[in-house]
Amino acid sequence: MNATQLEPQDRIARQITARLAAGTAELPYEISERLRAARQQALGRRKRVSALRTAAAVSASGGAAVLTLGDEPQSWWSRLASVLPIIALAAGLIVVHSLENDRRASEVAEVDTALLTDDLPPDAYADPGFIQFLKQSGQE
Repeated sequence: MNATQLEPQDRIARQITARLAAGTAELPYEISERLRAARQQALGRRKRVSALRTAAAVSASGGAAVLTLGDEPQSWWSRLASVLPIIALAAGLIVVHSLENDRRASEVAEVDTALLTDDLPPDAYADPGFIQFLKQSGQE
């Protein structure tokens, strides 16, 4: 790869590196060793950072953030694995809703059964005089 095929930031980095390398010949041994050690540390950090970037990246667009796994396209298995929790959540909500509806229906059925099997007719509970009778009998 020649200098014309490089991106501008890579070209600038190579020019800086060449000028710094040209000046290191006159430096004392201690300073050149410290520079070499610092260079090794910087390269190590750069490798770790680039590994983290390719492992997982968060991209923001509009008002949402999306977790992407590097630059590689997702396979069918990874897409399926990302959709399965949503499907499980929806199925759980449907089951809970169904169970709650069944519970409410059985409670209403118990109340209706109690009303229909009672000695009083159901119209008596709606009569305002019956409410007064219940209040008076509760006070006595």
